[in-house]
Amino acid sequence: MSDEKRLISALRGKAQDIPPMWLMRQAGRYLPEYRALRSEARSFLDFCYTPAMAAEVTLQPIRRFHFDAAILFSDILVIPDAMGQTVSFETGEGPRLDPIETPEGVAALGRFDIEKLAPVFETIDRVKSALPKDVAFIGFCGAPWTVASYMIAGKGTPDQAPARLFAFRHHDAFQQLIDRLVEASVAYLLRQIDAGVEVVQIFDSWAGVLPANEFDAWCAAPIARMVKMLKEKRPEVPVIAFVRGADAHLPGLTRRLGAAGYGLDTALDPKWAVAETEATVCLQGNLDPLALIAGGAALDREVDTILEAFRGRPHIFNLGHGILPQTPIEHVERLVARVRRG
Repeated sequence: MSDEKRLISALRGKAQDIPPMWLMRQAGRYLPEYRALRSEARSFLDFCYTPAMAAEVTLQPIRRFHFDAAILFSDILVIPDAMGQTVSFETGEGPRLDPIETPEGVAALGRFDIEKLAPVFETIDRVKSALPKDVAFIGFCGAPWTVASYMIAGKGTPDQAPARLFAFRHHDAFQQLIDRLVEASVAYLLRQIDAGVEVVQIFDSWAGVLPANEFDAWCAAPIARMVKMLKEKRPEVPVIAFVRGADAHLPGLTRRLGAAGYGLDTALDPKWAVAETEATVCLQGNLDPLALIAGGAALDREVDTILEAFRGRPHIFNLGHGILPQTPIEHVERLVARVRRG
């Protein structure tokens, strides 16, 4: 019998009777132990950059639910922070950055100082030594488009119009920013791998706002470059791409990106996704986080629908987006039991 971790087996194209599972944002505000520790940190970035704290919250959901994977506790905006852009998090308002409003602002960015992220790599080392042997360890970064959209606007916006306008008006400068983010993100993921993660996920949370031409230029092409570079350097490490809101682009997209796994958001019909993707690609998802809040029979129905749709092909059970803070813990327990009942 193979001792390969179940999540990694799925990413290598092996279908399983009971899919491995983890949840996006599984280390988060729905857990009282997370909230207690977060209250001790001066700021969210301090929380991310304090290895003892970041390692502890990475491990908390594993202790409670024994998911098949832990995901590193950090944030996608540590990369602009390591480029010298001022990054902070306002309570109840999300991230705040000094916006880049002109091509000169792109040119003025500092070099990517990966050593500033040494606390993240120390966190990985701490988690690696504490994880159960059957639990995989996922590292991550934001995709270039999503990270760039925050860097341009200085905050999250409903449709990321500031970044889209910047890309139309200053194409060459925006391409320069994307190229720099590709290089920095790959370097960051490689260091995460060398520190101990076994899988990496690229989050493109704002891909869905892009029309076709811009989607190809700013989302698909940069992620494909990243996957290719990672495969060349660390071919043994599977890559998951989570391209949120990209339903219309799914046919052919998994082949274009070249990732071992593809995360589906809540809007995608699982049966359609199965029909439109190669059988060797591991699909991840895609329970609605609101169904997890609702619980009860509604949750059971949604879980069963997803399990049935993916039966017989490589699948990682997950949400279609991050778990919400108001999620009852007993509903997560019910979810885990339902998925694992076989």
